[in-house]
Amino acid sequence: MISRSSAGESRVGGPGRGPAGAAPGGRLAVLDGVRLLAALGVLFYHYFALASAWGEPPEGIFPLAHRFAVYGWLGVEIFFLVSGFVICMSAWGRTVGDFAVSRVSRLFPAYWAAVVFTSLVLFAWPEVRQVDAFSDVVVNLSMLQGGIGVPNIDDAYWTLFVELKFYVLFAIVAMRGVTYRNCILFCAAWTLAGVVAPTADSGVLSFFAAPASSPYFIAGIGFHLMRRFRPNAVLWAVVGVQFLLAQHHVHARMISNLGRDATVQTPPWPAHLIIALGFALMAAIALGALDGVRWRWLPHAGALTYPLYLVHMMAGLTLIHHFRRDVPPVPLVIGVTAAMLLLAWLIHRLVERPLGRLLRDRLRRGMQEIRSAAPPAPSAGLLPAQPSAPDAERIPADRKGLSVH
Repeated sequence: MISRSSAGESRVGGPGRGPAGAAPGGRLAVLDGVRLLAALGVLFYHYFALASAWGEPPEGIFPLAHRFAVYGWLGVEIFFLVSGFVICMSAWGRTVGDFAVSRVSRLFPAYWAAVVFTSLVLFAWPEVRQVDAFSDVVVNLSMLQGGIGVPNIDDAYWTLFVELKFYVLFAIVAMRGVTYRNCILFCAAWTLAGVVAPTADSGVLSFFAAPASSPYFIAGIGFHLMRRFRPNAVLWAVVGVQFLLAQHHVHARMISNLGRDATVQTPPWPAHLIIALGFALMAAIALGALDGVRWRWLPHAGALTYPLYLVHMMAGLTLIHHFRRDVPPVPLVIGVTAAMLLLAWLIHRLVERPLGRLLRDRLRRGMQEIRSAAPPAPSAGLLPAQPSAPDAERIPADRKGLSVH
């Protein structure tokens, strides 16, 4: 798509590298592969590194797998990296209303199904987690629970609120027009906010700056600009700064995921390496080095990653905990993972696709009505504005001709 906001940037041959670079066509199957790896990494971390499912330290059950699983939480960081790329790509040439419609219709159908399913599991088997109040479930359906202090039904949902903050901030870019220049200015401003926020006495700034997560979103935007246009020193500087900031936050993220004691005993270099590999992979995508990866199964697998992420954690941990005495650990994990994949497929086919399409159509229609609504005509003196012909036809016959005194 070509942006209409700037004459200088609307020309494909201007800052871009030609039609192929300015408007990359088709679905990037390799991005689905990255999503799949990230989702499986997070699942691997939850099932093999958390003690809540097994009732005992998992390193005693899976001594080898646990050594790798403790780094699976980095899948979330890779998700954020891909999200920055995809959101910038999908918002290009769209109005802020179209951007909002695309995000709402994409996120909420599968999320609603996941909240309902997870709540039912937790109500039936409150072994790993229990729902404190039904009102928590209702609030979770809004996806806004993170802003008002209501606990997540599933701990994995914390990332969704971070994503929402990114969408709100990027909507400012969409309001001004998603252009090369505006994206660079956005990246610069958000980087500055993320650097200043930790030492600033501002709750609002800290809330939106998200300094531990923003480097991945910003780098994703930079990588998309490289792909849409051409790599240059400015874009490499944007990505390079985010890489350094992401590496800086690794220690704090390890503490938040593993705990301080476990972090002391866990080597940090694999986490730094995984982040470097994630950036290198996105750079290869941005430069077109992986465009030849077009395996037909990747888009189908990629479509399952979002519902899989939403349903696998608390429901999966509960199932493992419930059957841990009856089924050996390895078959149990394989069975629960297979069940979560099947459930993700069912949600995608029966809920996400049809409900997403319906929601998108209804929201688009509502946006169109807002855009096409004309302001009311001004009244003349004390007399009200004359109704339009359709409105006049709806006035009861016994009231026609009455004047206002």
